[in-house]
Amino acid sequence: MTTLPATYCFCTLALGRNYCNLALTLAQDLAQYAPSVQMVILTDRPKAFQHCPNVLAFEHHQQTLGCYHDKQFVLRRSLSLFEACIFVDADMRVLAPVPADLVWQPGITAKLVWANIVKHNKNEVEIKLLRKVSQKLGLKLEEISFVHECLFVVARDQGKELEFLDQWAKISAYLELWGFCRGEGHTIGLAAAKVGLTIRRDELDPICFFKDKLASSATGPAVQEQRAQLLAHQKKLEYPDRSLMVRVIDKLKKVIHYQTCLMGLRIEALRNIKFYYL
Repeated sequence: MTTLPATYCFCTLALGRNYCNLALTLAQDLAQYAPSVQMVILTDRPKAFQHCPNVLAFEHHQQTLGCYHDKQFVLRRSLSLFEACIFVDADMRVLAPVPADLVWQPGITAKLVWANIVKHNKNEVEIKLLRKVSQKLGLKLEEISFVHECLFVVARDQGKELEFLDQWAKISAYLELWGFCRGEGHTIGLAAAKVGLTIRRDELDPICFFKDKLASSATGPAVQEQRAQLLAHQKKLEYPDRSLMVRVIDKLKKVIHYQTCLMGLRIEALRNIKFYYL
């Protein structure tokens, strides 16, 4: 990592009212701590961000079964506008100033990388499926890295980054077709290996962040109190009280989307039976 004039953005995916509210809080953090850096958001509620001068909000509706793999569309849009993008989950918080002059080496830079997917994932069913798709791609699964998807950077690399996203789309469709809709960190590793996109592990120290599922290295009563406050605020936004009618409607929408998307996957698979079924 070196320092040059800013050529990057932050980016995230915000689908649904709850995650839009979380993303709004994140946008406010970045307006305070990275005021010269733009934030690209793909969302089904772009008007929610119309008063955020640091946000470029683009309308987007869920395209994949579990929505996790919709991150690929966030990266594609961001890389069409900037040399590099830092993907952060919408439920994360930024807690301190971020240098505006960061620049990233070509490829992927992530805070957490496990060098061997097989050692990282102990689910035998998932490993069997991942091994099958890796063989179809001409890769050895034990040589594939798992990239933790909550905080990572993708920087342009002479078009390899676009090939990477094309492979992500293909691999994620295969995995979702066979019932594995989460764990996009596996797909990132497979797609990067297929196109030769470099993956680097970096602590990303210039970005001081909070993520509920990642333990902080900092300790002490003050830190614990801050963490408790952040968790309480996140829970309030992510799991608000909803009426029974709203819950039923949301559930029906999810079922309809799932079945529609699954049908689309099956139709697409029929166009390439050898890859998806044989």
